[in-house]
Amino acid sequence: MIKRMLFISVLSFSLFSFKPEKDTQKLINPEIEAKITTLLSKMTLDEKMGQLNQYTSRWEMTGPAPQGTNEQQMLGMIKSGMVGSMLNVTGVEATRKAQKLAVENSRLKIPMIFGYDVIHGYQTMFPIPLAEAASWEPELARKSARIAAVETSASGVQWTFAPMVDIARDARWGRFMEGSGEDPYLGSLFAAARVKGFQGNDLSANNTIAACVKHFAA
Repeated sequence: MIKRMLFISVLSFSLFSFKPEKDTQKLINPEIEAKITTLLSKMTLDEKMGQLNQYTSRWEMTGPAPQGTNEQQMLGMIKSGMVGSMLNVTGVEATRKAQKLAVENSRLKIPMIFGYDVIHGYQTMFPIPLAEAASWEPELARKSARIAAVETSASGVQWTFAPMVDIARDARWGRFMEGSGEDPYLGSLFAAARVKGFQGNDLSANNTIAACVKHFAA
């Protein structure tokens, strides 16, 4: 009981005594924070939950409206602002059309985020991440991720599900090729390089995409 109370006391002290670093505070834009607060205050509970929905494309976005029951339901959810992000919608025409469905029809006109598995290139293909790691040159991974980000962002996609940072020790695992092998230090260097390549120095730039460290952090 004493040990438990001591643990709670230490934890409480840590939580209440924590202060954000100065660099973290610089990232907070009061104007944007105010907009977020205002938007959240206008949202219903259903709309907030809807933003957590993520759909994968089930029909040709540039073609006619879908006829299937499930597809029709998905179309209705997008138009009502109940979808926050979509997967596997690629190409400027398709992403623009999908975005217009959400922005022009939903009550609060919140745009969707488009994600895609850009693991080792988008249009230009590079060696798989495991092969890149075998070079022991993280800068090469940064460069390939930068090129992938430029190509991906140009197609209307803003988010990739990479880098994969799991430490893999069993070659029978199907995702083994997405990581940097079994060395944690080498893996950390390549993960940082790929995030830097995808996101650049300014994530608001139109030739960058958001990285997603997976799988444990997903």
